[in-house]
Amino acid sequence: MILMQKFDCVLIPGGGLLENGSLPPWTVARLEYALSLKNECRWFILLSGGTVHKPPPLNENGFPYFESHEMAKFLVKAGLDSERVLTEISSYDTIGNAYFSRLLFTEPLSLKKLLVVTSEFHMPRTQAIFEWIFPLPPSHLEYHLVFKSTPDKGLSSQALAARVQREKNSLSNLKNTIREITSLAEFLIWFYTEHTAYAPNKPFKLLSENELKSY
Repeated sequence: MILMQKFDCVLIPGGGLLENGSLPPWTVARLEYALSLKNECRWFILLSGGTVHKPPPLNENGFPYFESHEMAKFLVKAGLDSERVLTEISSYDTIGNAYFSRLLFTEPLSLKKLLVVTSEFHMPRTQAIFEWIFPLPPSHLEYHLVFKSTPDKGLSSQALAARVQREKNSLSNLKNTIREITSLAEFLIWFYTEHTAYAPNKPFKLLSENELKSY
């Protein structure tokens, strides 16, 4: 197959898993859009091991499902060549999605033209985070980031409203950090000492029932 390559890769953050380990409708919407670009992109990079906000669903052998692995299975089942699918299981939030995708994939593979696909409710914070992390020096690449939002399928009005408000609050709280962290070295220290999803002994706020329905 000859690719009319528009992007070096598509980056797709995870959107959580249902209790049985299956993908929620809003994540499926992200993947379906990505599939429409299979002739325009070389790599499909799927992001997320899970979330810190609730225990992971377990398979029949008692092992956790990883979000990116379930996303990869969906794409391959839909006909995408498995050799074009890469998965990341180190991240547990959107900041980790951006950091580990740069660290593990775009820098080693020299991927510069990037399309980030996520749900509409998730896009404002996602775009702010990726536009913060990818230009942080040092880097030998000059990135070109494009963003595409997909429909918020499958969420009740109450759950969607709760998640949208949480996204707004999280982005507002992050703005000072974005201004203060101006290098990859500074980011790494902050990430592992201050970020509640990765720093030891940093408590994080429990989510409401409606908020949890979108994770």
